[in-house]
Amino acid sequence: MPTVHTALLTGLLAQTAVLGVLAGTVGLGAPGWVIGLGYGAAVAGLLARALRRHGTGVLGPADRVTLGRSALVGGVAALAAESFVRPVPAAVLAALAAAALVLDGVDGRVARRTGTVSAVGARFDVEVDSFLVLVLGVVVARDLGPWVLAIASPHYVLVLARRALPWLRREMPPRHWCKVVAVAQAVVLVVVAGGVLPPVVAVLALVVVAALLAESFGREIGWAWRRRAGTADVEPRSVPSLGPASRRRRVLASAATVLAVAAVWSVLVFPDRLVRLTPLTFARIPVEGLVLVALALVAPARARRSLGIAAGLLLAALAVVRLLDMGFREFVHRPFNPVTDWRLLDSAVIVLRDTVGTGWADVALVGGALLVVGLVAAVLGSTARLIRVAARRRALSAGTVGSLGAVWVTCAVLGAYLVPGAPVASLGAAELAAAQVGGAVANARDLPAFRAQLAAPDPWGGVPGEDLLTALRGKDVVIAFVESYGRVAVEGSSFSGDIRDVLTAGTQATDRAGFGSRSAFLTSPTFGGISWLAHATLHSGLWIDSQQRHDQLLDSDRFTLSAAFARAGWRTVFDVPSNRDPWPEGEAFYRLDRVYDRTDVGYTGPKFSFAAMPDQYTLAAFQDLELGPGHAPVMAEIDLVSSHEPWTPLPRMVDWDRVGDGSIYRGMPDEGPTPAEVFGDAEEIQRLYARSIEYSLTALISWVTTFHGDDDDLVLILVGDHQPAEVVSGPDASHDVPITVLTRDPAVLDRIAGWGWDDGMLPGPQAPVWRMDAFRDRFLAAFGPTTPAEAAATRPRGG
Repeated sequence: MPTVHTALLTGLLAQTAVLGVLAGTVGLGAPGWVIGLGYGAAVAGLLARALRRHGTGVLGPADRVTLGRSALVGGVAALAAESFVRPVPAAVLAALAAAALVLDGVDGRVARRTGTVSAVGARFDVEVDSFLVLVLGVVVARDLGPWVLAIASPHYVLVLARRALPWLRREMPPRHWCKVVAVAQAVVLVVVAGGVLPPVVAVLALVVVAALLAESFGREIGWAWRRRAGTADVEPRSVPSLGPASRRRRVLASAATVLAVAAVWSVLVFPDRLVRLTPLTFARIPVEGLVLVALALVAPARARRSLGIAAGLLLAALAVVRLLDMGFREFVHRPFNPVTDWRLLDSAVIVLRDTVGTGWADVALVGGALLVVGLVAAVLGSTARLIRVAARRRALSAGTVGSLGAVWVTCAVLGAYLVPGAPVASLGAAELAAAQVGGAVANARDLPAFRAQLAAPDPWGGVPGEDLLTALRGKDVVIAFVESYGRVAVEGSSFSGDIRDVLTAGTQATDRAGFGSRSAFLTSPTFGGISWLAHATLHSGLWIDSQQRHDQLLDSDRFTLSAAFARAGWRTVFDVPSNRDPWPEGEAFYRLDRVYDRTDVGYTGPKFSFAAMPDQYTLAAFQDLELGPGHAPVMAEIDLVSSHEPWTPLPRMVDWDRVGDGSIYRGMPDEGPTPAEVFGDAEEIQRLYARSIEYSLTALISWVTTFHGDDDDLVLILVGDHQPAEVVSGPDASHDVPITVLTRDPAVLDRIAGWGWDDGMLPGPQAPVWRMDAFRDRFLAAFGPTTPAEAAATRPRGG
């Protein structure tokens, strides 16, 4: 057996070899070499000192395994140090750490089989493990915050505490559970450091580990505290000897209970906003959990199974709804509606497939379905186990509920918060349930209320065609909805300057061509998506802020702007390049002569994520199909969708005479990043959003000046449908969208002079703001009857 000095020299050589391999593969600079060699030298010196103090002159077989494992840990420390000055491969760091963990299961087994178990070897093993955990904690803390160090350093905190508190120095009885927790701590840190988990999942995993560590160290400290008055030679309380199988079952049972408590706790305190998803959010106390445990304590044994099933189903439903609610708040700025929003899932699937492709969309859908099924199963099982354990350990459960209940009441009275908007005394699950029930009730009440609005006499519905829109006769009227064109695009954001420049330049270009323009803001009924609610609101003059109202509207005979133009003799057209299927209900309701979708405009070029074709092609095709020489007056809605989320990749403007069948756009999608490449990068997403709006506006302005520079019969209404998602608009954005009326005919602008809108295509901060449902009536009144008597006779009340 080698002597101490020989073995320690071997350890130093092993450490140098590991560093040399790292230097030759991933590269290792001065910080890595200094930390790695310093760690190796420190290990050698401290181990030699420990061996001399215990009168041991040799290293056993297990100690040599631990020494080799220590060399791997030194490599992890070297890479961690290197990461502070340059990027290092996370996979290599995680692989080294994983190898060290695997060897941790080898040295103990070698010591037992060779009969060489020693106090020095055991302490050496613990210290190597503890240092590895600390290094991994430092690595993870750089990305997730310094709170992770609390998970990585409890061993060293306890060592320091023992120096100050003598009662902590008492030898504690070995507990297998401590090893389980230590392994979980190390494994989770390795996986998180490897970067294979999404940030939210990584945080949740670390929170669970923190809970396990708190329980494990808390129990050991509690054991020492209860015996603090005794003498050091008091033997620990004897416990029955358990075989390996029984011990394993007890450990697994304890782990399952801890995980069940953590799962139920997490479901109950899960936040309603992504911005509040931090570790401190899970440090709150859910009163619903305390009530559930209290019910388990007082319920008859026969009723506990039913209680577990009912509570589990309720919590599982709340967990699914909470995720949907968070998504709706993040993307459409409102909570999930339990009655009507399920119908939006089909549209969400279509958008997903248009954005990332059918294959990846199907993978995501299958993954989402498995996640929901797994979540429901986990919550059901966890709730049932929590109730069983609470009933079996009544004294502990009652004491815990009483203590946490007292803390909950105190925090509720004091209004204590760890995270803004998330009080320590949590009522989140109860509030979510109440909100969902309230939403269902509100929807039920709104059905007859909105039905009554639809049935009420519409003062415009009975106006003869010859008296409608008389001031626009002979003109082509185009309502161009620009997707996600919100107020944030023109003011109050880091990227609005470039868009303002486009609008300013557009105003100058159209002015030179003889156009005039007026601009203001409309308040949209939707945010971040569900564009058809805005379209329906603008056309119908009714506030359509839910899918339920939209469905009711399409089943009615409400008089719309397009119906008014149709009655007055215009050809009515919708050009919707985002649609792939026929839309008979839309044609019937809006009184349309023709609906163009992606299948019938002759496009042969590539898709640009969601956008089936570039906006420039949409406008060019519309020009060819509807505005040729000698055409009858057209009223058209054109939906420009190049600015639809995810705002990448984007097309470039080309010469109008080269647009052709769209084949010129081939290869352009490869010039920009994919949605996956920018996912989670808020700054890049905002930049791409701004570029997409600039493209859509540039295409529209160029279409006007190129094809209609001398056209006195074009009236363009440029309007946004809604603000972009919260990642672009911010958490407190309004629902306002810009609107512009542009024409060469001064008489048209004279008709709207009383609106007080700003000159030009760029509305200023003080420009008027109307609700979008006010536009129909004001537009029909402005361009309606030509005499004061006719205006008085046909003007709607309140118009």
